[in-house]
Amino acid sequence: MVGKSGAVGKRVTRGLLAAWVVHDLEELATTARWTRGREHVPTTTTAEAAIAIGVVGVVIAAAAADGARTFGRSKFFQSALTGFGLHAVVHVASSAVWRGYTPGVLTAPTVVAPFSWWALRRLRRAGIEVNPSPRGLLWFPVIVGGAHLIARLATRVRENTAGVTNSAA
Repeated sequence: MVGKSGAVGKRVTRGLLAAWVVHDLEELATTARWTRGREHVPTTTTAEAAIAIGVVGVVIAAAAADGARTFGRSKFFQSALTGFGLHAVVHVASSAVWRGYTPGVLTAPTVVAPFSWWALRRLRRAGIEVNPSPRGLLWFPVIVGGAHLIARLATRVRENTAGVTNSAA
C-alpha cells in the first residue's frame, strides 16, 4: 500500500514487527528442546529464550514504530528490515551445517525473507531511497548477542536468588 505522498502504509512498517513475532514464536517454541544435549551449543532454557526474544523485540518494535513515524524513510527501520531479511540466510545456513532442523528455519524462508523482500520492494515503489546504514546492520549481531547475554544473566540471577528467597521463608 503506497500513500499519496510517496510513503508506505502500515503493512510495511508495522508488518516488520508482525513478521518478527511469527518467526520468533517458532524460535521460542523450539529453542530449548533443540539445544538440549547438543555438543558445542549452550543449553538454552525456555526462560532464556523468552528473555532474549523480548529484548530483541523491543528493538524491532522501536524500528517498526520509527518506520511508521517516518513512512518508511527511517534508516533505523530500513536497517532493521534489511538485517531481519538477511538473517534468514543465517537460519538456512545453520540448518545446512547441522544437517537438519534448527530453530527458526521454517519461518526464515517462508516469512522472514519473503516479507523483507516484499517490504523493501514496496519502499522502492513508493520512491523511497532504501539505503540502510552499514553501521546499523553491524549492530544486528551485537543486539542479538547482547540479548542472549542479558537473558543468560537474568536467568542465573533468578536461579541464585530463588534459593535465598525459599530458604528465608
